Amino acid sequence: MGMKKNTNSYSGRGFSDRKWVLPFFASVLISITLSMAAVFWLYSSSYGADQLQFDIISFARPEDSTGYFVESDLKSSFDTVREKEAPRLAYLISGTKGDSQRMMRTLQAVYHPRNQYILHMDLEAPPRERLNLSMSVKKDPTFREVENVRVMEQSNLVTYKGPTMIACTLQAIALLLKESLNWDWFINLSASDYPLMTQDDLLHVFSNLSRNLNFIEHTQLRGWKLNQRAKPIVIDPALYLSKKSDIAITTQRRSLPTSFKLFTGSAWVVLSRSFVEYCIWGWDNLPRTILMYYTNFISSPEGYFHTVICNTEEFRHTAIGHDLHYIAWDNPPKQHPRALTIKDFDRMVNSSAPFARKFAKDDPVLDKIDKELLGQTNRFAPGAWCVGSSDSGADPCSVRGNDSVFRPGPGAKRLQVLMDELLAEEFRSKQCSA
Repeated sequence: MGMKKNTNSYSGRGFSDRKWVLPFFASVLISITLSMAAVFWLYSSSYGADQLQFDIISFARPEDSTGYFVESDLKSSFDTVREKEAPRLAYLISGTKGDSQRMMRTLQAVYHPRNQYILHMDLEAPPRERLNLSMSVKKDPTFREVENVRVMEQSNLVTYKGPTMIACTLQAIALLLKESLNWDWFINLSASDYPLMTQDDLLHVFSNLSRNLNFIEHTQLRGWKLNQRAKPIVIDPALYLSKKSDIAITTQRRSLPTSFKLFTGSAWVVLSRSFVEYCIWGWDNLPRTILMYYTNFISSPEGYFHTVICNTEEFRHTAIGHDLHYIAWDNPPKQHPRALTIKDFDRMVNSSAPFARKFAKDDPVLDKIDKELLGQTNRFAPGAWCVGSSDSGADPCSVRGNDSVFRPGPGAKRLQVLMDELLAEEFRSKQCSA
């Protein structure tokens, strides 16, 4: 059940002056609205279905989640207490038409009771598929009991290379911040991503890291890329149309910004809670200023967080230039990375990265990863929290134990080697500098 593409000229061609003026100002207005809406979601105290209709499955709400610390001394005290506990991760898993089964497979492979999960299937997917995804989550006995998985019913239209992707990401972050104080890093994945190690491996290694670190592959935008990406004025039709079409590029050009430097990199990130709070709250207004700038920018998901973090003194030293993904590119690189297969298995493992992309739906290499790297034989990749019997093929994760106890395996050893390299002073000293 596909959606018919618009027949209008939104294929990247230049607009005449009159045709782009109204959409341009509309996109600027909407960018401001998106920014203010993110703050509204964070502060809103009510959470009824009549106000936020995308809530399908509620998180368990901590008793103290009605307020947020503003004073630095209180917030510092809270962060110190949190760092004494085992870490928690917050995931956004996104997909589009035809991705519901892939999203569920990725969710099950990265599931752990300590974590939080939001699934977003964009508006290009037919209503029936989005409903089926919601029902699959709602019917799962573990998700229903733990209450740490939700599906966003109000789907957003997301355009590849457009700012609607970053808007959707910020929406998910705002919801995660509003609903739970108890997570430490935000991770975005798509339906074509898959883990290369268990959550026990990942959480074990992250237990020994500073909670302020941000894994975000980045470099300063320079030369021809700077002129090609920063000077065109881009309009994302998904900001004001109800059907997906390509971004539009106007005939006009703009000057380069002088109050901040532009950075670019991977759209896949592992961001600290303190940094994403800054992006949502924006207490010095820089995140909102940069968000409005990236509303009319080519591939804004590959630049927004990167530019914010490298232009903020408080956070620039926390940026680690790696996206924790294994991604294979053709030579010379094409617009999209190469699909991974069994031929890439050894290289994926040797990369020591906890995630890889992109995978074709149900590619045999996923079964190999399940068997040899995750030890997954039932719904979830097993961990120390799975304390049920596995006799006669029973699911050991149907009975939950202490979710703060981890059973690290070979994946944790690989990841620790990678972390030692990334946290070396020689590597860190070069961050946000080139």
